[in-house]
Amino acid sequence: MGKGIAQIAAQAGCTVQLYDTQPEAVARARQDIITQWGKLQDKGRMEAAAVQAAQARLQAAPSLQALAGCELVIEAVVERLDVKKSLFAELERIVGPDTVLATNTSSLSVTAIAAGLQRPARFAGYHFFNPVPLMKVVEVIAGLKTGPAVCGRLARLAREMGHTPVQAQDTPGFIVNHAGRAYGTEALRIVGEGVADFATIDRILRDQVGFKLGPFELMDLTALDVSHPVMESIYRQYYDEPRYRPSVITAQRLAGGVVGRKAGEGFYRYADGKAQVPAEPPAPQVAELPPVWVSTRAARRQELYQLLKDLGAKIETGQSPSSAALTLVAPLGFDVTTVAVVERLDPARTLGIDLLVEDAATQRRVLATNPATRADMRDAAHALFARDGKAVSVIRDSAGFVTQRVVAAIVNIASDICQQRICSPADLETAVTLGLGYPLGPLAMGNRWGPANVLEVLFNMQTVYGDPRYRPSPWLRRRGAIGLSLLQEEA
Repeated sequence: MGKGIAQIAAQAGCTVQLYDTQPEAVARARQDIITQWGKLQDKGRMEAAAVQAAQARLQAAPSLQALAGCELVIEAVVERLDVKKSLFAELERIVGPDTVLATNTSSLSVTAIAAGLQRPARFAGYHFFNPVPLMKVVEVIAGLKTGPAVCGRLARLAREMGHTPVQAQDTPGFIVNHAGRAYGTEALRIVGEGVADFATIDRILRDQVGFKLGPFELMDLTALDVSHPVMESIYRQYYDEPRYRPSVITAQRLAGGVVGRKAGEGFYRYADGKAQVPAEPPAPQVAELPPVWVSTRAARRQELYQLLKDLGAKIETGQSPSSAALTLVAPLGFDVTTVAVVERLDPARTLGIDLLVEDAATQRRVLATNPATRADMRDAAHALFARDGKAVSVIRDSAGFVTQRVVAAIVNIASDICQQRICSPADLETAVTLGLGYPLGPLAMGNRWGPANVLEVLFNMQTVYGDPRYRPSPWLRRRGAIGLSLLQEEA
């Protein structure tokens, strides 16, 4: 991280003093940066003169005392509070009174690191993402005593270095690591319920929502020895807030060394760095499809009728299904079992379809059985919805299917970040899209599929599971109730 920060600072015209307790580490880092500039020059992305000038600005500091004249010192050492506090106490005795001190911590409290300083007002968090030259966002974090001018100076420098700054108050996980809690933890919760396997959940969230990587692909990439401790840290720092509850699944896999791609095995096995993903089973062949009846309470009911017509289904339109009909429900947040009981449907012939996202906007349809669904009805529904060649996943019963519950969790945590005034809605959207690569910012995601729909999913999931992790944030509840955008700030 320090190497990446030094590279972009020198490229931006700053004179950089690179220091490490091990001089050979500084020499390696400087050579790595120079090699990287050579590659950029070969690709035509840097001029030879610019490379030479940047090299001249990148200097090795022989000692910590050599940093005495610096206007800004950025720390990127091991993530231990005692080590960071000790370093900054020593730096404060060396640098001038106007020097800004910044930590690149990703998980520790900025306020706690600054607690022993004589001038905590000049101390802030400056959290870059790895690899620094490619990840174009930096979180500027104000500790409890940080002066506003300090954050302004850091934000301006970030822009000069070609990065986009976002401002945050000191809180566990800041913006990106905080907002990213829902994606992995909710997916793990789904696996833990036996709803679907890792590959199926990854396929659903890529194809229905547009995530570049499924949650288990992503955890394999980042590795559980990195991601699981972050899950535990944020959960504990928020005094066991249920929304951030980690999973025993990752704890066990971490203990067993099955941490991800770098170990050759994680949620997937890897051969030559390539994931060995189990093949998706083909749609079943069904000689004769039963008639289909659609619940009167189904989400997107007219859209579902049109889809069934396009697929050539025989549709029943009575008030209740015949004894031969495949019965379809499309709930928001409820599971298939609950709907079948409430609507007095025969559970043996009832399946659910997830229609939070309109069918035309997805590359995959998701059906859910309930514990009593007959195999012939399951296969008939699968065959019917695969008729036009679109992929179909059949999962076990789950309140909110997969997409509904993961999207709702993402939107809810993001809403609560805004409710806590950790950052502005605009900075949250910027941080998450640049820092996590989501197809939409979390609040835009909620607006896209409707704050009222997301609210309904959360309320109904809380009813089914009785788990406070699904309680809606006041930010979401109020804006959903009165039809406001989730990006709407109060006057």
